Amino acid sequence: MTSEAPQYRTGPELRELFLSFFESKGHSRMPSSSLVPQDDPTLLFTTAGMVQFKPYFLGQSEPPNVRLTTVQKSFRTTDIGEVGDTTHLTFFEMLGNFSFGDYFKQGAIEHAWELCTEHLGLSTDRLWATVYTDDDEAAALWEQTGVPAERIRRFGVSDNWWGPAGTSGPCGPCSEIHYDLTPDVPLGESCDADCGPNCECGRFVEIWNLVFMEFDQAEDGIRTPLEQKNIDTGMGLERLAAIIQRAENIYSTDLFQPLIASAASIAGTEYGKDAETDRALRVMAEHARSGAFLIMDGVTPGNEGRGYVLRRMLRRGIRFAQGLGVNEPFLGRIVTEAVIPLMAPAYPALNDALDHIVQTVTREEEQFQRTLSVGTALLDEVMAWMESDGESVVPGDALFRLYDTYGFPVELAEEIALDRQMSVDREGFQREMEAQRERGRAATSFGGGDGGSEAYRLLSSLSTHFTGYEVARDESNVTGLIVGGGVTEAASQNQQVEIVTTRTPFYAEGGGQVGDVGVIRGPAGLARITDTQRPVGERPDFVVHIGVVEEGTLSVGDAVTLEVDPAARGQATRHHTATHLLHAALRSTLGGHVRQAGSYVSPDHLRFDFSHTASLNEHEIAAITHAVNARVIRNIAVQSEVQPIQDALASGALAFFGDRYGSEVRTVSIDGEDDDAPFSHELCGGTHVHATGEVGFIYVVAESSIGAGMRRVEAVAGSNADQLLRDRMSVLERLSRQLTVPVDEIEARVADQMAESERLRRRAEELERERARSQIDSLLPQAVQVGEPRVTLLAARVEDIASADLLRDVADRTRAALGSGIVVLGADVGGRPSLVCAISADIVERGGSYDAGRIVKETAAIVGGGGGGRKDFASAGGRDASKLDEAIAAVAGIVAG
Repeated sequence: MTSEAPQYRTGPELRELFLSFFESKGHSRMPSSSLVPQDDPTLLFTTAGMVQFKPYFLGQSEPPNVRLTTVQKSFRTTDIGEVGDTTHLTFFEMLGNFSFGDYFKQGAIEHAWELCTEHLGLSTDRLWATVYTDDDEAAALWEQTGVPAERIRRFGVSDNWWGPAGTSGPCGPCSEIHYDLTPDVPLGESCDADCGPNCECGRFVEIWNLVFMEFDQAEDGIRTPLEQKNIDTGMGLERLAAIIQRAENIYSTDLFQPLIASAASIAGTEYGKDAETDRALRVMAEHARSGAFLIMDGVTPGNEGRGYVLRRMLRRGIRFAQGLGVNEPFLGRIVTEAVIPLMAPAYPALNDALDHIVQTVTREEEQFQRTLSVGTALLDEVMAWMESDGESVVPGDALFRLYDTYGFPVELAEEIALDRQMSVDREGFQREMEAQRERGRAATSFGGGDGGSEAYRLLSSLSTHFTGYEVARDESNVTGLIVGGGVTEAASQNQQVEIVTTRTPFYAEGGGQVGDVGVIRGPAGLARITDTQRPVGERPDFVVHIGVVEEGTLSVGDAVTLEVDPAARGQATRHHTATHLLHAALRSTLGGHVRQAGSYVSPDHLRFDFSHTASLNEHEIAAITHAVNARVIRNIAVQSEVQPIQDALASGALAFFGDRYGSEVRTVSIDGEDDDAPFSHELCGGTHVHATGEVGFIYVVAESSIGAGMRRVEAVAGSNADQLLRDRMSVLERLSRQLTVPVDEIEARVADQMAESERLRRRAEELERERARSQIDSLLPQAVQVGEPRVTLLAARVEDIASADLLRDVADRTRAALGSGIVVLGADVGGRPSLVCAISADIVERGGSYDAGRIVKETAAIVGGGGGGRKDFASAGGRDASKLDEAIAAVAGIVAG
């Protein structure tokens, strides 16, 4: 083939071409997983296509096909500060093909070569390959495909070793395909003769990485061979589009030009005429796109973790937009005008989340607009002071104050400092942050040490099989006992105890549901169980029953009967199923952006935290309540199934809020109107009713905010809802009798009485004002001449003043009646002294020492207080009303002084 340019294809066409090619090679097309990794605490975001397939690589579960292909949404935080140039992105799409114990190096290389040369039309003389230093097999395979040996380069760990994604997991050597941008220019002419892939001159662009997954790396860095050899490849869609479309860079492709055009329209400028303007437009476009996808996948702006990354990115975009004169919210417009039309055909969930995305970014913009000017001004002040002292490093404590008080990202402060040839003290900032965390830990610490951690370690070989899905009473044997934090052979009456058994019907706290309570009966004793826990996070099968020995003795080896409290379990079970119904109703009513952020399920009530920007109005709560109770009335079967986690996720089951899942998971489903689309379908290990009718009536008790973009709903179900409604009906019936109206007329009667009460309150206030103002005529004769030049002073105590506002009103009217002069009035307002000073305009214009703020401040000091205000009008308060007369008597000296 020649070095002619490949056939032009759009970004969407490239997505489909890639997926279709690998489907033709026996691969199953899989959907992209969320940007928020499921069941992987080692990752903040999904950074590569292989993340969702970790269990398959590790052999923990069976894939639906040994060959898979995806276009994976990916997000990397390391490049946020670089976005704005022509090469860096935060969000990108990763084209990938995967083999789990099927084809290995030869198949991966052959597939890649065929797609590049025969389907994408890339010229063979533009393609180079790199391999790991000692990977002779890969090098030989590339030569067999037709790549000359001189175009095969070897590199070490930094370039040709991939993984793991996170701190542990699958990894291995890799081989990359690089594209020569200028093949007709001799190597020694544009650079040195050794120029090739990974050269900093920029002539070569990596387009595809083929990873040969052979090892599993532990947290300590030790690698062990995997049972099967796997393939994981990744090719960035944006970079491929730039090559195929012969674009100058990724931002010149059809994947970004509509976004940049929207940003330019908002800023009233053009792209391509000024380097700094272009940089700002790229930042606006990229951060709008990335922010839309993060918010769609459940991330909300905050001050920790993923929320902080999103906030930092959005606020960085706002700052660059302000540099172009954009001072109104704009991110929502870019999302609506460009991101949705461009990306929603491939990611339909964007359409469902549009309103939520726009509301979230707009609120973040409005909030940051209010604080950015203040924070920037304070930072400018600090830097100006430093420049005058010859300093060039912004102190960490100043950065922390900006972050803590104004939410000003330290990364943004660093960029501003760099613009003025300064740096920032990152280490000092981190010390301040850690000190704040320590203060927080100290404030919430209740003492104590590791508790039973040593005892748990000693018993760590024990495990418990849970039987509580089927039964509430079971027979078992005691295998471990902990008393006073130590392992023991027996526990006696009145001792606090933790009991381990081989089997248990007791549900251990998890997934928001509290642990079961009940009794454990042995041959010589009985323990009252008040909680059930899994105290070792990585050992979900290690369960302890916490309680008190009420009778006799329990010993290791005892055959025991475990009985769950049926009433408590029943109500917790009803509330758990109600939580699933409520979650589904929230999503169907408010939108697919609703994501679980936490839950609490107990016998008494349920609490559900979720992502949403606005409070729920009366109509929304009514719609949600109707939706859940409609399913209750239909008595729909609640179905559960145990299956591999990837199969469950592929079927659309929802997984939320940091729950840890194994390779096998339990799904709980409740059918909807259409049997093909369940109303609720979630991963859940909790206990549930058999049919929705068992839940009983569900009643939403409260709805509130728990932070930026986060809401909380509290509800009750079953007998708790019955009792609540009975209690509230009793209140209504009592009110009906007291107001002597039927229940359905209570609201109107109360409204009438409130209106009458408000009328009487206003009349009482008016009478108070009239009585207070009536004193003005008797006050005027008390005026005296003081000071040099002479001024008229009226200093007096007034009575019957109900509020400081009323005292200010009387002082203002007394000043008007006096004409020219100074008025100082004092009053005892509810047992505390209050003072007001009012000075006429002609006195203020004279200047000198006649300042209302000074006068009232010095007067207030006598009554143990302080205050201030304008030169013509000021007020103050104090603590000691007994010295009010003394303070009034001192006014003449203060004014003259």
